[in-house]
Amino acid sequence: MSTPADHEPSKKPLKMPAVPRPSASVLLLSPTNQILLLHRVKKASSFASAHVFPGGALSKTHDGEIPDVDDPGRHQDGPAYRMAAVRETFEECGILLAKSKKTGKLFTEISDAEREQGRRDVHSGKVKFAELLQNWGAVPDTESLIPFTRWVTPPNVPKRFSTQMYIYFLPLGSLSPTKHAAPKAAPPSGATEEEEDAPDLVIPNPTHDGGIEHTAARFLPPHKWISLARQNRIILFPPQFILTHLLAPFLAPTITSPASPTPPLSTLQAEREALLTFLSKPRVYAGEAEVSFAEACISPLVLGKTQYGDVLPDTRRQGLDKGTAVLMLDRPGKEVEAQGLGRRGLKEWVVTTRFAREGPRDVAVWRREELLGSGGKEGKEKL
Repeated sequence: MSTPADHEPSKKPLKMPAVPRPSASVLLLSPTNQILLLHRVKKASSFASAHVFPGGALSKTHDGEIPDVDDPGRHQDGPAYRMAAVRETFEECGILLAKSKKTGKLFTEISDAEREQGRRDVHSGKVKFAELLQNWGAVPDTESLIPFTRWVTPPNVPKRFSTQMYIYFLPLGSLSPTKHAAPKAAPPSGATEEEEDAPDLVIPNPTHDGGIEHTAARFLPPHKWISLARQNRIILFPPQFILTHLLAPFLAPTITSPASPTPPLSTLQAEREALLTFLSKPRVYAGEAEVSFAEACISPLVLGKTQYGDVLPDTRRQGLDKGTAVLMLDRPGKEVEAQGLGRRGLKEWVVTTRFAREGPRDVAVWRREELLGSGGKEGKEKL
């Protein structure tokens, strides 16, 4: 059983750090640009009681060859990571990120009963994931996964992972797996009214795994998840918080309640394009070129806690409770640094949080200069 202590940095370095276990996670975006989070059970093997993205550890049985510990591909995007991302998403929420061999579109050509049985069979090891897809006439849509940072658990934490994060956009115009109806908009150029009214795809609603690891699966706008976390109504660990936070300004900003009207397709597409521009645009911080979001490799480093003295200047710790940890995001971790590949993290931001008994609380993202007073122009407020 996992506890919050399994993810809280120890005050003293561990004698023998655990080897980071390769894993993959997906930031799954609905047809209305909302993001899926799963609520972990209290007895989950990791991130107990937290809200997380679909994902999990790589499997040789299902995902193919996993790079060895000393292999340069161990902490790089690769085929096994992508296959694991598709498989774990299917196992954990029932949505299959695969394309039909017949149509080339997202595969939805099975009944709910077939999908759930396949999901159970893969999870139990009764059938290999690739064989299941072959039997169904589907191929994993690994090419549509967009790399969005890698996270390596620090060495002074008992349970460690090297997690490749991805973004995946479910098709616009399909029936959204939320309470919102399919988007109503002017038909694309050349499309008929009938084509507009009849979605090409009906995507199944996400479901939890029956309480094995999750008790709920739900799409919400990124800004709503961040609001719930800021109120401490849900637990988001720093990686989930900052990545959701980065999406919030771009995706579903006008959806504030279930009654909010769904934006037209043109608006939803514009939201996605704006996000992709943000992710792909060369980044500069304090006059220096920054690593891209696709290549960023982050192993959070605890700079200090506010009660430990002059870690933070008095004028910049206002509003931070005693015991608040400051996490730096600019280092890739010792295992990655040892490979000599020049991987880097994100220098522009830092994260603050309190590690409470139930998990991280009061998580917030700050501009680096806002707390540390260097590396750029003075900031004035939390992000």
